[in-house]
Amino acid sequence: MASIAPRPMTPEEKKVIFASSLGTVFEWYDFYLYGSLAAIIAKQFFAGLDPTSAFIFALLAFAAGFIVRPFGALVFGRLGDMIGRKYTFLVTILLMGLSTFIVGILPSYASIGVAAPIILIVLRMLQGLALGGEYGGAATYVAEHAPHGRRGAYTAWIQTTATLGLFLSLIVILGTRTTVGEAAFADWGWRVPFIVSILLLGISVWIRLSMNESPAFQKMKSEGKTSKAPLTESFGQWKNLKIVLLALFGLVAGQAVVWYSGQFYALFFLTSVLKVDGATANILVAVSLIIGTPFFVLFGTLSDKIGRKPIILAGMLLAVFTYFPLFEALTKAANPDLAAAQAKNKIVVTAAPGDCSFQGNPVAREIDFYKSCDIAKRFLAQNSVSYDNATGPAGPATVKIGETFITAPVAQIVNSKFDEASTKSIAAFKKEVSAALKEAGYPAKADPAKVDKVSIVLILAVLVIYVTMVYGPIAAMLVEMFPTRIRYTSMSLPYHIGNGWFGGLMPTIAFAMVAQNGNMYYGLWYPIVIAAVTFLIGLFFVRETKDIDIYADD
Repeated sequence: MASIAPRPMTPEEKKVIFASSLGTVFEWYDFYLYGSLAAIIAKQFFAGLDPTSAFIFALLAFAAGFIVRPFGALVFGRLGDMIGRKYTFLVTILLMGLSTFIVGILPSYASIGVAAPIILIVLRMLQGLALGGEYGGAATYVAEHAPHGRRGAYTAWIQTTATLGLFLSLIVILGTRTTVGEAAFADWGWRVPFIVSILLLGISVWIRLSMNESPAFQKMKSEGKTSKAPLTESFGQWKNLKIVLLALFGLVAGQAVVWYSGQFYALFFLTSVLKVDGATANILVAVSLIIGTPFFVLFGTLSDKIGRKPIILAGMLLAVFTYFPLFEALTKAANPDLAAAQAKNKIVVTAAPGDCSFQGNPVAREIDFYKSCDIAKRFLAQNSVSYDNATGPAGPATVKIGETFITAPVAQIVNSKFDEASTKSIAAFKKEVSAALKEAGYPAKADPAKVDKVSIVLILAVLVIYVTMVYGPIAAMLVEMFPTRIRYTSMSLPYHIGNGWFGGLMPTIAFAMVAQNGNMYYGLWYPIVIAAVTFLIGLFFVRETKDIDIYADD
């Protein structure tokens, strides 16, 4: 291919790229409010379930938005390739903003019963559809404005928008929390960040209206080369479909799990497992995002010089080999009493084979866990206590806490509820376990005086830097993999399957794995395995793209 000399961007191009990035920040803000408030939303909208099931179900509702993202990629990707990038942006931002605002005024489970979580899930799915059409358009739009040799640097600004949107959501939540107090925030204050989003929607629509269409699409349209059937061309022809599959399994799947592990799972882990209070955790994550965000542009710019592939794969490999020690270090820094208790007084649940049900079942009721093993594990999981499993003879399960052995009861069900004797024996068991945990040094929550904030920020910053390595250059690489006429559609689908399914389901799958296995770090196997497989596929089958001319005829 002939070399194409880099050219500087015009002021107009800089303006529209800034406008595109800013609008996308607001869209990510809308989408991630839910994730940042998952614990409170679980209590507001899933109050009909026990606490563990409610939280897992809240995470599933969070994941619902991710599950439908590929469908949004198909719908809006097709529109973007047929009618243009700009007008597709307007539709996605309106759909996202209105859905977010309605969450803020939606009555809770206590007010309208089961209708509340159903409506909430529908709204999350609408948000997912909107986001499915947003990212591919934004990345394509910016890349098609960028001069050759600078695509990594310029699309890296789009890559910052997801992190900046998360940062903005954390800041608004923290500000509201501080203003109204924790009790009021848990009751009604959590709605404020959702309602405020209507203002951001107005700004975003104004921004999108001021944008110009991308020059690559304008050129293609003027020449009559726009695709009449972008879905068929993208996925019905093997020459393009194989690139879609390589993009998904050789790049995006691993990128996605590293992204969600380094930002969302780290936040969930701090609050739900290590019991750091929500306000402190939000501040620590926000500080780490401030430290890490410039690295998006750094690695995007570096990818223009040395290539996209080595940086993305290096980020995955670092995650594979360091996640376990990093999260263990996070435990010691955030809740040293918990780390000390686990080292000194291990907990072991011993049960007969077949006596334990799947603890990660989100639709199970409390009475569905009536076996002794289930009762024991359920209570430990609800208290975020990490334990080991052992196989024992037939009979009731036992819980060993240090040198203390406690036998779990077996419940009897009468008229779809535990009988009186079972209720009393379960209560007595929980009281005995709680006392033993306290005696063994297991804290009910992290001691604020012992939280090593500096170490936590440094650990979180490292996790965010991994995110910037895998995410910073990937927009440019995905754009460069596909021809202009079907670029929006082709790159959107693998991106949103990867980030919507592999990444978006990561917190839910990881917490279900932890609930089932008992070990608080067990959920890390999910991102580690996905990242490792993606690394190998990318290493051997994905080619470098940085020197491709995206304006060349197909």
